[in-house]
Amino acid sequence: MSIIQEKSAQAVEILKEQETDLWLTFVRETSGVRDPALDFIIGPNDLTWESALMFTRSGQRIAIVGRFEAEAIQRLGIFDDVVLYDTALSGVLREMLQKLAPRQIAVNYSANNVHADGLTHAMYLKLQTYLNGTPFRDRLTSAEPIINALRGRKTASEIQRIREAVRITEEIYQKTFEHIRVGMTEKQVGARMHHLMVEHGVGFAWPEESNPAVNSGPDSPVGHSGPTDIQIQPGHLLHFDFGVKYEDYCSDIQRMAYILRPGETDAPAEVKHGFETVRAAIENCRAVLKPGIPGKAADAAARDTVTAGGYPEYMYGTGHQLGRVAHDGGALLGPLWEKYGDQPNQLVEMGNVYTIEPGLAVPGYGYVGLEEDVFVTENGAEYLGGPQRELVLLR
Repeated sequence: MSIIQEKSAQAVEILKEQETDLWLTFVRETSGVRDPALDFIIGPNDLTWESALMFTRSGQRIAIVGRFEAEAIQRLGIFDDVVLYDTALSGVLREMLQKLAPRQIAVNYSANNVHADGLTHAMYLKLQTYLNGTPFRDRLTSAEPIINALRGRKTASEIQRIREAVRITEEIYQKTFEHIRVGMTEKQVGARMHHLMVEHGVGFAWPEESNPAVNSGPDSPVGHSGPTDIQIQPGHLLHFDFGVKYEDYCSDIQRMAYILRPGETDAPAEVKHGFETVRAAIENCRAVLKPGIPGKAADAAARDTVTAGGYPEYMYGTGHQLGRVAHDGGALLGPLWEKYGDQPNQLVEMGNVYTIEPGLAVPGYGYVGLEEDVFVTENGAEYLGGPQRELVLLR
């Protein structure tokens, strides 16, 4: 069974659980604006004419598509009924809704999750126009809860691919640490990691210009800006943020090293304290990360550890969901800040995959940031790879 077949079966179960009669994904010319939900419905295929892809609570799966795409959609083995049209979708859609008589029609708009917000404003207005004069116009509601669950609850096949992405990422890190020399620039290190990605046949979990992030020393800009011409020097903390895409599924992992000065056999005490604080924050977050808790509770466990260690509060969420993209939407391990909307209040679910990534700066040395990928089981969160427990020391 393909992953999209697994996910289509999962979608029906979610509709039953949430007592929603119909989920409708309404699109046009997907090569221009592609609804993120399509990855779970038709995979990489595109649609040209207006199309309506429907899943019902009773288990029916119906696609209304243009004549020239009906055969390709039929071959996917997803839809029980592929209905084609030539000149106008509106009448066919109204007729189908009359047969199905849904009390709610969940469509893909969301105030919180960008991956559940694929219905453009113009297409929403067009859908309303098509439903004028029917009772269904007033039954439109947000599909955010459906898509949150569908993206977030990973199947065994999805977890297997994420585990492999994590394994490859860890192998590339190991080879990179063996290659690093004093005097190399951040850009040179990044180029080496790109070369290793080619060897492993993987893609980028986010755009290559900032993947990997490589930060050497206190003057390197931390974030999504990409490597610079700063040279690696003794006494520098060396921070990485790197993720690959393996068979459509991503990793997102941060790692740390310290470049020993002449005569040093270990990192300075303040560097070790920063590293150990971040490690403790990750473990404290993981300890509370269980199904049923709001994301803000896991965030607080990490955030409070960092501030208790004597460091300023970091200005981002502690963790995000991971899957087909690095930032996969849904419940967020974050604080109740305006920019995060309701995501920190949303509940962690079994089957979710999260990053945990607290960070802090050690003045004079650089940034300490670790990021681990974890899988939420019924008993808690387990690492998907081998977590970094010791600071890598490089001469």
